[in-house]
Amino acid sequence: MVNDTSGGLIVKSLNMVNDLFTDVVTKIVVAVVILLIGFIIGKIVGRLLQRVLHEFELDNIMKMATGLKISLEELISHFITYIIYFLTVVMALNQIGLTTTLLNIISAGIMILIIIFILLGIKDFFPNVIAGIFIHQKGWIKVGDKIKVKNIEGKVVHVNLVDVRLETKKGDLIYIPNSLIIKNELIKKR
Repeated sequence: MVNDTSGGLIVKSLNMVNDLFTDVVTKIVVAVVILLIGFIIGKIVGRLLQRVLHEFELDNIMKMATGLKISLEELISHFITYIIYFLTVVMALNQIGLTTTLLNIISAGIMILIIIFILLGIKDFFPNVIAGIFIHQKGWIKVGDKIKVKNIEGKVVHVNLVDVRLETKKGDLIYIPNSLIIKNELIKKR
């Protein structure tokens, strides 16, 4: 009698392991299929969008409006392609059951990157603004003055809170950050 119970228990255990293994493999196969289809759709949509935007001559319109040669068609199509890729990965992870955990990790990573980029972007801004306020209060530099800072010499054509623009004898425009002017010797020429 004991052998019958243990034999039945072994069969039930094997069936449970088999069902679990089949379920996991099925989820992984479906996730891989979702990834493949999503990546193909993303690539196709990206190329079609770029062609449509090219037909509207978006790059030429942008160049005429701003004077900048930026490939906006390519930028927009790549952006949409990567959004589709991201949504595909999320759907595949959802199929496996890892969406919440992985999205929390990705979100935290993106937030950290954004904070780092913001800090790196403004690290020079505040010292330049403070130096610009100091320069304006003291009245050290005015438009039309001829100055020399380090090895840079020219006529001041614009002064603002962040930088001073000089025009050299050759006609080049040079932007000097205000913090550099405060930190170095400033020579006014007559």
